[in-house]
Amino acid sequence: MSDNLKNIRNFCIIAHVDHGKSTLADRLLETTGAIEKRRMKEQYLDQMELERERGITIKMTPVRMKYKYNGVEYTLNLIDTPGHSDFSYEVSRALMAVDGAILLVDATQGIQAQTMANFNHAKKAGLKIIGAVNKVDLNPYSAAEIAKSISELTGENENEILKVSGKTGFGVEDLLKAIIDKVPAPKAAKIPENIQDKDIFQGLIFDSFYHEHKGIVANVRVFNGSLKREDEALLVAADNKFKVKELGHFAPELKNDETLEAGQIGYIATGLKNPEILKIGDTITGFTNRITNFKQLALPGYQNPQPVVFVSFYPEESDDYENLKTALGKLKLNDSALKFEPDFNEFLGRGFKGGFLGRLHFEITAERLEREFNIRTVNSFPSVSYKVKNRNGDWIEVDTPKDFPEDYMEVLEPVAKIEIITPANYLGAVLSLQQSFRLRDINTHSFGNSIIIDGTLPLAELIRDFDDQLKSVSAGYASLSYEISDYKKTEVAKLEILVASQNVGGLTRIVYKEDTEREGRKTVERLKDLLPAQQFSQALQACIGGKIVARETIPAMKKELGNFGKNGGDRTRKMKLWKKQQRGKERLKERGMKSKIDIPAKIFKELLKK
Repeated sequence: MSDNLKNIRNFCIIAHVDHGKSTLADRLLETTGAIEKRRMKEQYLDQMELERERGITIKMTPVRMKYKYNGVEYTLNLIDTPGHSDFSYEVSRALMAVDGAILLVDATQGIQAQTMANFNHAKKAGLKIIGAVNKVDLNPYSAAEIAKSISELTGENENEILKVSGKTGFGVEDLLKAIIDKVPAPKAAKIPENIQDKDIFQGLIFDSFYHEHKGIVANVRVFNGSLKREDEALLVAADNKFKVKELGHFAPELKNDETLEAGQIGYIATGLKNPEILKIGDTITGFTNRITNFKQLALPGYQNPQPVVFVSFYPEESDDYENLKTALGKLKLNDSALKFEPDFNEFLGRGFKGGFLGRLHFEITAERLEREFNIRTVNSFPSVSYKVKNRNGDWIEVDTPKDFPEDYMEVLEPVAKIEIITPANYLGAVLSLQQSFRLRDINTHSFGNSIIIDGTLPLAELIRDFDDQLKSVSAGYASLSYEISDYKKTEVAKLEILVASQNVGGLTRIVYKEDTEREGRKTVERLKDLLPAQQFSQALQACIGGKIVARETIPAMKKELGNFGKNGGDRTRKMKLWKKQQRGKERLKERGMKSKIDIPAKIFKELLKK
């Protein structure tokens, strides 16, 4: 092993949301001197304003640090990762770029659902895992018990579990020494025997973003060789050659270097402008005419994440369509889970149907479009992908409610395998959620002072508001992790909404058959409150396969006919005017049914609120 590789450590921090990853990262930056004290601020690696406001990490962030230990200077490459289930794909990508992981657990909360999920992912990736209890400055009575739980989980001795405080910096020096002692130095990739150039550059792309002047910038973990500015390089899967415009490391801001070498984590500015070219998980190699088949140099990457929640976005201003298209392309560069395709709505115009990993994922995307690109959007109801068996026996996948067939033989829906960790005294409250959600196949077992609940839940139920209700009934103490496990038979129907006999496609939803009347009534009642009155009455109907399950009516606007009281004329004149007005309203109603009903974007937005 070369001296360069011997003195490098690549690691990440994994934990449940709000267990102090970003705060601990701040102390690591301070202790190693990576950030000057005058520049230091809380959650330094959370560069997005949205991350700071919500107090969660959304994007993984790499940073290089230097630390001297026993007279030797080491290069430490840290990747700070998100904790929420919807961003587990970010964690999986970080795990492929490092050799070790700090498993961080809040001393006041203990091991929670996403802690277990992230631990299992890290173990599967073959990483060295270092257990650490955070927030010990609070002197919680449970710290020793939690250290014991981590020890049982990781297989480390209990006295090896580190005690740290991201707030005060206690234990950070010990943590840095443990990283150097325990995390293995990076290994070079094995080059195929038939390739003569054993030092050819190989880098795995684990993230990317768009820079106005540098073009597409790839975040890479280098497994072999070296690369310098102006070298020719190749995207293996895309089969696209480019000249390196700039390269360097993360400080965490971009800091250019002369070369990027094996074992290092850094960035490569490609100069490419088309976001469709670069794919997360692709391999960058050095280009040479001596190699005819670069595919054999592809590094094992990771599977593309499969979207499970589908939502259509439409710009509030129709002129923003092209801007929205460009913005989504740029977001996709550093969000490989984002999938989108053109869509159209008769009321909202042109837009894009997006595929997401969960409800929070699409909510964050909508907020980023507004904050980073100044594009306000209206979105459809979230939906999931169903497998539908037609009358001819063919199976089709349907992820858009308006495309759901009226007549079919069978429907399968995606089901999530969920794991809930809750304090024992909230077990009854959590299990009561079975009454309002289709929580099935429940098993419980003890884990320290907590209870683990395993079960299954239809994805459509999960994205409704299951997580919010779980937090509510457990006073915020219960935690949830999930993964899509299977498709199971279900009974659903397409709920359509008619306004003045016209189908409003954007309000179509797939709902469970037993919930159709309740959901239909709720929708038409909301519409009645939101839609303005016209000069003719408007029927609001919820419909299932041609059958009306709920109805409301918005009365026509009334017009004063004047004073026909004493000395104001006889009643005959008043009746004539009433009948004339009634005939006019009937004509307006007929014209309204034939013409396009207009529902303003702001009403859609209000109606589609969670």
